[in-house]
Amino acid sequence: MSKEMLEAFRILEEEKHINKDDIIDAVTESLKSAYKRRYGQSESCVIEFDEKKADFKVYTVREVVDEVFDSRLEISLSDALKISSAYELGDKIRFEESVTEFGRVAAQSAKQTIMEKMRRQIREVTFNEYKQHEGEIMTGTVERFDQRFIYVNLGSLEAQLSHQDQIPGETFKSHDMIDVYVYKVENNPKGVNVFVSRSHPEFIKRIMEREIPEVFDGTVEIMSVSREAGDRTKVAVRSHNPNVDAIGTIVGRGGSNIKKVISNFHPKRIDAKTGVEIPVEENIDVIQWVEDPAEFIYNAIAPAEVDMVLFDDEDSKRATVVVPDNKLSLAIGRRGQNVRLAAHLTGYRIDIKSASEYEKLEAEKAAQAEVAPEFVESETIETEAVEPVAVDVVEEAVSEDAE
Repeated sequence: MSKEMLEAFRILEEEKHINKDDIIDAVTESLKSAYKRRYGQSESCVIEFDEKKADFKVYTVREVVDEVFDSRLEISLSDALKISSAYELGDKIRFEESVTEFGRVAAQSAKQTIMEKMRRQIREVTFNEYKQHEGEIMTGTVERFDQRFIYVNLGSLEAQLSHQDQIPGETFKSHDMIDVYVYKVENNPKGVNVFVSRSHPEFIKRIMEREIPEVFDGTVEIMSVSREAGDRTKVAVRSHNPNVDAIGTIVGRGGSNIKKVISNFHPKRIDAKTGVEIPVEENIDVIQWVEDPAEFIYNAIAPAEVDMVLFDDEDSKRATVVVPDNKLSLAIGRRGQNVRLAAHLTGYRIDIKSASEYEKLEAEKAAQAEVAPEFVESETIETEAVEPVAVDVVEEAVSEDAE
């Protein structure tokens, strides 16, 4: 019995990562529960595990009393003295119970308890294993598909790649090996859920860290990424070495580094003329990051030129960017994409205005500022013409109108 139990403990510890003490606790709880079902109470029940024999012992503890009311909890002094002349009133005597009377029920209960502990333990181990990869890229195998997800096998579980986390136009087959960005790991009663993405902006950052040595070693730092997956991305970078050009390093000689990054994506689109799928390259704009927000926004609007950047006095995260008239559509971008990516990249809400539109607005403001003093002056002349008795009333009315 002892050898089989010790071997079971070893297997559960090594293969299922369940601590031996947890198993002992589970069996103890089950024996106590079975004892209670058998005898109606468990207050007098003591269960011990013999380490040497690797076996469980069940004892009933009874108190020595003058008159017995419950034989499961008490023993008369006369009966106690038959066991040993040293016993006195109030002493506690332990009697070993036969486990066979309720052992089968206990064994079944213990099995259920151990299985539940095993599920919790395995879930915890799995959660910790993948939680440490949160924010990183992992390589997995495409297993199966349904209407909501592509399921990617990462080793001990399937991660979920939703439609919104996929690069538009990208297609996979079962057993394809793909890279995914782990952005969330959840532990819940039904199991561990790992959510992964290929469209996440951080996916670009991690790919660059992997493909470009200067990014991996920290010489060039990626400060922020704004992305519309499968179409266009803006990346803000800076160099920690004055002798290293951040933008040139990311782009690489002849665009070699950018090409290595883009080679990790495989979006396609249907050609309108031929109806055939053709590869599409995701355009990556590399922007120089600077601490000055106006200059950073200026850089982020590229490739459009910028005349000036103005900040809102009432909203510190709002900016107006004035561009030449002939650069307005370029600054805004197709369906607003350029300004939208620039806003995400810089963290500012950006309003784009053409130079002529800005000049017109400024002229209107100036005209309003000139009209306002004349209005106040004429009102003042009128109040001076009023009878002295009503002056206070008129001045109050003018004051209220001004407010």
